[in-house]
Amino acid sequence: MIRSIVQSVYTHAKKTPKKLCMADGKKEITYEAAWKSIYGFSKKLLDCGLSKHQCVVAECTQDVDFLVTALSVHMAGGIFVPVEKNAATGQILAIIKQTDAGFYIGREKPDADLFFMPSGNACSFSVIDFPDPSNENFPPGEATSEILFSTGTTGKSKGIELSFSNDIALAENVMYGVEMKKENIELIPMPLSHSHGLRRCFANFLNGSSVVVCNGVILIKQFFDLMDKYSVTAIDLSPSILCIIFKLSKDTIGNYKDRLDYIQLGSAPLIEEDKDRLVSLLPKTRLYNFYGTTEAGCSCIMNFAKMPDKYGCIGRPAKNASFIFVDENRKPFEATEDDPGFLASSGAMNMKGYYKDPELTAETMSGGYIYTNDLCYRDEEGLIYYIGRKDDVINCGGIKIAPDEIESVIMKYPSIKDCACIPIPDELKGQAPKIYLCVDPSCSFDSKDFHDFIKKNLDGNKLPKTVEHIEEIPRTYNGKLQRKKLIAMNEKE
Repeated sequence: MIRSIVQSVYTHAKKTPKKLCMADGKKEITYEAAWKSIYGFSKKLLDCGLSKHQCVVAECTQDVDFLVTALSVHMAGGIFVPVEKNAATGQILAIIKQTDAGFYIGREKPDADLFFMPSGNACSFSVIDFPDPSNENFPPGEATSEILFSTGTTGKSKGIELSFSNDIALAENVMYGVEMKKENIELIPMPLSHSHGLRRCFANFLNGSSVVVCNGVILIKQFFDLMDKYSVTAIDLSPSILCIIFKLSKDTIGNYKDRLDYIQLGSAPLIEEDKDRLVSLLPKTRLYNFYGTTEAGCSCIMNFAKMPDKYGCIGRPAKNASFIFVDENRKPFEATEDDPGFLASSGAMNMKGYYKDPELTAETMSGGYIYTNDLCYRDEEGLIYYIGRKDDVINCGGIKIAPDEIESVIMKYPSIKDCACIPIPDELKGQAPKIYLCVDPSCSFDSKDFHDFIKKNLDGNKLPKTVEHIEEIPRTYNGKLQRKKLIAMNEKE
């Protein structure tokens, strides 16, 4: 029985030793080479004093060496704690302190009492002979594998503690959800220091397929060069990364319509216009959108190429997930479109808890469920629909309005670069929509024409009460809208 992702890499190294495991354009290693590097670097860590269950903070280098580092820490029995590439010194020191880390792997040694190793050298510790350990040498499923720090939309830093069993369950959610094939070669430009990119890599390693990583898509030629060099058959993206690809390369991705088996997206809602564009450009490709959190990831999935007209639908529960809907008091009930409830998830992918924060853990987890502030419902077909977060949903005269539905319409107006919708107080209806607009500076903007457009395309109760222009819409690293910042900004005005 496979208890960890590192054990899975070892298993595939025995079965398919010469198969590509991971590549980054500069370095590529087979499963056999990956296993030899992982084992060799894990021994180096142990020789340097790493003890069981000790935290290793590692700065992301977005390459093969970083993935080998993660799995080597696992093999050594340590806890992998990734931080962003070029992370601020203060952030690194705070995470080191919070986790009592004994090791740091990065560009330069921080001002902290711990063992330092420079990043980018993990593969250099590869052993010559094929190591063949017993099952007891691999970490047990219940042990902690990673602590992933997430600020999300609240700005408060939280350490999400995951087990090796969590990693397997999350990987299965992805692997079975996208119907991953053994010959899959997946290009992942998402940051490997965060849950999204790391989990997609783990899914491929569990499946015995191949991962190609790159540092985002700003160097768009490099992105497509990697697709060609490794004959990529699948891509993992966030909506914001997809938007950049469209802006930098127009419809070039359509040139791969006969090769791409699937594209998976997640981490934020997908703009309807971009969704329709992908469906049109890639008619033979399966197109998936994942719903989930760092706490309970990849828990719901939808193939939107098969269901293009179901606005707000996030699909069905993934392999290891199940859902209930609860009211304000966490009492389960059958949520409907007219009476949505808060989504709560159960399953083997649910985190162990927030690291060293039992009070916050108790607020979020209870009775095997992780409770969210996401208002959702299930229709007669068993499909789940997402309306929005509790504080984001606009209660206009008793009608609950999803702000991203309004945003999706507004983004279709030609000169709009970005937009955001928030609830504001209304004397008659309780709440009303307000729109923040970020206009493309290279385009002209006609206010009257814009208002005529939204009147034509939005229901009367969804028309914004006010519209305000802004230079930039606040978003997280992966494009998730920080609505709370806009709400706070509006309250100060």
